[in-house]
Amino acid sequence: MTVRTQGRIAGLIYLGVVLTGLFALAYAPNRLFVEGDPAATAAALAANQSLFHAANYASIAMCLFFLGLPFALARFLSPYGKNAARLMILLVAASIPFTLLAIAQHFELASLVGGAPLAPIAIEAKIAAYDRWLGVASIFWGLWLAPLGWLILKSGTIPRALGVLLILGGFGYLVGDFGPILFVGYAELPFRNLISIPGSVGEIGTCLWLLVMGARASAEN
Repeated sequence: MTVRTQGRIAGLIYLGVVLTGLFALAYAPNRLFVEGDPAATAAALAANQSLFHAANYASIAMCLFFLGLPFALARFLSPYGKNAARLMILLVAASIPFTLLAIAQHFELASLVGGAPLAPIAIEAKIAAYDRWLGVASIFWGLWLAPLGWLILKSGTIPRALGVLLILGGFGYLVGDFGPILFVGYAELPFRNLISIPGSVGEIGTCLWLLVMGARASAEN
């Protein structure tokens, strides 16, 4: 199998991560959860049960795609840094248990929908637990981008600009995770919504490049 084909396979898996992640982590929650209003959330969940179930199963699919992704990337990137490739795989694998613990909270919440009226305290407890576990998982979602970006920079198998964006994106994840804990008033900072942009551009750009162009057989400037 050529390196270009290996890259396209990795791009296809990455596309699975992106699409399931957008649906499960962005689109569905925006339709189902009303921040600070458990009663409105309960009504939205009851009215959109099929969407909630679909989002939960999409989350499982996201985990499967994500777990396979670093192995697919390592097939053509590991010659440029075996330890970095192993670290990339380790960090992704470390995120999976915490992601599954978060997803379990939503599955439990889904099992309650449609029965007796949901108590606001029960909804808040499940959402808090979900956010807590997903917050831990997101630390690893940021950390794994560092070895991936470094391998891209060293290898040139993918445009190096994407490697830079991925490293910046990993830093952005960590700022988003630890900023509210370490800095008072972080939520009011005007730039906080911008820190995720490099990572988003880097990940989607890497996905699309691999999907369309594949990986280069040798380093190019």
